[in-house]
Amino acid sequence: MRKKLESILISQLDEILSLYTDLAKRATNDDLSGLPEHEHYKLVVMSRAAIRRIAGLSSEYMKQLDEIADREKHRFIGARLTAIIGVVRSLRADLSGGHLQTLAELLHAEVFSDFLEMADYLLTEGYKDPAAIIAGAALEAHLRRLAELHGISLAARDRPKKADQLNADLAGLEIYSKLDQKGVTAWLDLRNKAAHGKFADYTREQVALLLEGIRDFMLRCPA
Repeated sequence: MRKKLESILISQLDEILSLYTDLAKRATNDDLSGLPEHEHYKLVVMSRAAIRRIAGLSSEYMKQLDEIADREKHRFIGARLTAIIGVVRSLRADLSGGHLQTLAELLHAEVFSDFLEMADYLLTEGYKDPAAIIAGAALEAHLRRLAELHGISLAARDRPKKADQLNADLAGLEIYSKLDQKGVTAWLDLRNKAAHGKFADYTREQVALLLEGIRDFMLRCPA
């Protein structure tokens, strides 16, 4: 699980670095001028989103991005992009070398993978209902970890937020896509049906898809 997670995160950063290399080859100057600015801004947004997703809002990498944005705010976007790519390279090197401190937090997915394996076993043995409940509990815990990582409050009006609200908050900050938000909503709905004894409202096949979807979601959106 750990190696697979590391591989996914590194590949996300490699994609950005590859796009930057292509951009630099087509540019006429060192500051990457001579190309449409929307290409520069696309990579800036992709870089910031990847760093926030992998390292978290309070990480040193995000602090470096904020410093670049302040220091380079009067310079051409290409010059800012070059500095930002330096942060992406640093993050990739630390991640590849096993030196990323927040990776220990990200790898809590290993713990939840045990729950998902337990749910898989129960489903294989014909117990679809407890499998759905266990998988749903792992999903809700993952949402709470994601919220903590990205500075989202876990409470509202002195009461713990429900998983649906955390899902909306996370998607609202673009921690993951609206499509992922819809998927999480559907998984939580199935979990709620299982928890309230509405066992006839879903099938074994739907629980199998639930497990597959949650596992993929946790890998793509580590917390």
